[in-house]
Amino acid sequence: MDIKSIRKEMEAELVDNILPFWMNRMKDEVNGGFYGRITGTGVLMPEAEKGAILNARILWTFSAAYRLLRNEEYLTIATRAKRIIIDRFYDKEFGGIYWSLDYKGNPLDTKKQIYAIGFVIYGLSEYHRATGDKEALDYAIRLFEDIERYSFDSVKNGYCEAFTRGWSELADMRLSDKDENECKTMNTHLHILEPYTNLYRVWKNDSLKSQLRNLIEIFIDKILNAETGHLELFFDENWNSKYRIVSYGHDIEASWLIHEAALVLGDEALLEKVEPLVEFIAAAADEGLTPDGAMVYETFLTKQRTDTDRHWWVQAENVVGHINLYQYFDDEVALQKAFRCWEFIKKNLIAPQNGEWYWSIRADGTVNTGDDKAGFWKCPYHNGRMCMEIMERFS
Repeated sequence: MDIKSIRKEMEAELVDNILPFWMNRMKDEVNGGFYGRITGTGVLMPEAEKGAILNARILWTFSAAYRLLRNEEYLTIATRAKRIIIDRFYDKEFGGIYWSLDYKGNPLDTKKQIYAIGFVIYGLSEYHRATGDKEALDYAIRLFEDIERYSFDSVKNGYCEAFTRGWSELADMRLSDKDENECKTMNTHLHILEPYTNLYRVWKNDSLKSQLRNLIEIFIDKILNAETGHLELFFDENWNSKYRIVSYGHDIEASWLIHEAALVLGDEALLEKVEPLVEFIAAAADEGLTPDGAMVYETFLTKQRTDTDRHWWVQAENVVGHINLYQYFDDEVALQKAFRCWEFIKKNLIAPQNGEWYWSIRADGTVNTGDDKAGFWKCPYHNGRMCMEIMERFS
C-alpha cells in the first residue's frame, strides 16, 4: 500500500459512492432543497425536519468537490444548497441561521446555535472559493459579523454556545442531547476555527485575522489539557472545566485543523508554537486506537467507562490527522496508522448496497443500522473531506 494507490482509491470512493448517494437520493423535488433523513437501513423519511448543519455540510462538500474536479453536476448541487440556506435558513429579520426547517422549508426551530452558523460560513466561503460568487461571500461575512457581535465574549474571551432567535440568552444551550448545558464548548470553538480559516483564505480581513489567531490561542491556553494532550470539552463562562471526558475523534480532528489554521495565517512564530502541540494532541488521540486500525469514540474518565463503538466520522478524521503528521512531520508510523484505518473503513463502514457509510461499527463488531445514513448529523462532510484532503495533498 502506498500514498498514490490510496489517493486513487479515495477519489473513486468520493466520485463513485459518497457524492452519488447525496446527488441521487437526497434531492427534495417536491419542497425544494434536500430531504432531512434516510435511515440506517436506507429508508427515505420525506417528512423529516431539515437541519442547518446537514445543508451547510452538503454545500461545503459539493463546493469543494467542484473546486477540485470541475464537474458541473457538483456545482448544481452546491448551488441548490446555497439557495436553500440563503432563501430559507437565513433569518432575514434578526440575522443568523435557523437551527432547522420543517419538511416544507418553513422555520421550525429558530434558535441560533453558533456551531451551525459556523458551518454555514464554512460552506459559503468554500462556494466562493470554488466559483468566485459574490453573494456567497457577502453572506459568509454577514454571518461572521453576527458571531462576533452576539457570541464573542470580549471580557472573558471565547464564544458562547447558543441564543434565541433574537439573540437573547437561551436556557438550554446544548448542541445535542448528549452534551452538557454549558456556555462554552470545545466543539463549537473547533467549528468556528474551521470556517474562519476557510473564510480567511478568500477574505484577508484584519478583524478576521485577529480572531482566527485568538481562536488558536484559546485552544492552546484554555481548551488543551497541557498534562494529558487531550482537549477538555465543556466550560462555564469563566473557562472552568467540570467534566472529564476524552473525545478521541475530536482530538485527532483538532490536531490538523489547528495546524491548518496556523498555516493559513502564515505567521512563522505562531506556527513554531503550534506544531509541537499538533504532535502532542495527535499522540493523545492515539490512545483511542484499536488493534484493527480504527479509533474508538470516547472515554468518560470519572465513570471509568469507554464507548468503544467505531463511528464513521472518527475514522475519517483519524485518517486525515495521521496523513497530516506524515506530510508535515515525516512521520512514517503515522502514515501506516492512516493506511490501517482506511483498510478498516473499506472492510467495515462503506455500505455495499445502499451507498454511503454506516454510522458506526458497534463494540461487538456488528454494523449499526439503527442510526442514520443521512440526517441531522450524518452528512457527506467528514468522509467526503477525508477523500478530498488526500486528493489535494497528494495531487
